[in-house]
Amino acid sequence: MKGIAFESARDPTQSQRFRPPGHPFETVVLPTGFALPALPYLAALVVGMAVALAAVKRRRPPVTAATVTALAPWMAGGGALYALYQAGVPPKSIAPLFGSPAVYVTTGVLAALVWAAVADRPADTWESTGAPFVLAGSGGLVLLAAVAIAATRPTPNAVGASPFVSVAILLVSIGVAAAVWTGVRRRYDVHATGTVGALAVFAHTLDGVSTAVGYDLLGFGEQTPLSRIIIEASAALPTAELIGAGWLFALVKMGLGALIVVLFEEYVRAEPAEGYLLLGLVTAVGLGPGAHNLLLFAIA
Repeated sequence: MKGIAFESARDPTQSQRFRPPGHPFETVVLPTGFALPALPYLAALVVGMAVALAAVKRRRPPVTAATVTALAPWMAGGGALYALYQAGVPPKSIAPLFGSPAVYVTTGVLAALVWAAVADRPADTWESTGAPFVLAGSGGLVLLAAVAIAATRPTPNAVGASPFVSVAILLVSIGVAAAVWTGVRRRYDVHATGTVGALAVFAHTLDGVSTAVGYDLLGFGEQTPLSRIIIEASAALPTAELIGAGWLFALVKMGLGALIVVLFEEYVRAEPAEGYLLLGLVTAVGLGPGAHNLLLFAIA
């Protein structure tokens, strides 16, 4: 679900892994760790947003399936940078810009400025002269930089397992998402959603699978309240002893991704620019946390 997928590892000394039956759910609306930065950093983010919005409004970059799909590395990059923040990597002077939700504003501002800068380039081609190529390339550099830093810099607060676990989760998510996307396309007409629709299915599948693995196998706790409710409901079932508690959340995320694509089909067909943009925002809600989980697990 929306927000950060994981907090630090659960305390192994806790007497109970889950809430006992009948224990009321916490009335928490915001994810754990969600906090605004100090005023100077908040002011800088507000100014950055204003500048980025003004640039986009002035340049009016075309919104196409290709340009929205090209924002995927930026979405993943935001989640990866937050994982670095949780691992204690960024210097204290800039660390507040990488907390939650500041990191998503930071990456969003940068992505918007790049998008505005390439507004006059072709928006429907992946050639090197097109806007999608530049958008994806610049976002890819941010993502690769985050991965490289995680691999080479000290991580004081690291609680991860192994890069191989993250690779396995990614491969499984790709396979499952491909199967879900194939099933959706056979049953429904979702042609208009194009690559953005496929990306949305993958994003939420990745979030679901990585959350399930992290919770059941790696000892991480869920931060987002609504997601935690789903997992705890699954933990109360008799199947929890055999297959864990994360499977229900994974299924919900896969189904949610598929349902959203089906529901957006008519909207995208009628209003392509608005439809692709909103579907892209929905995609970011899954891809950001999913990428965050992968990097967090990989940081040993």
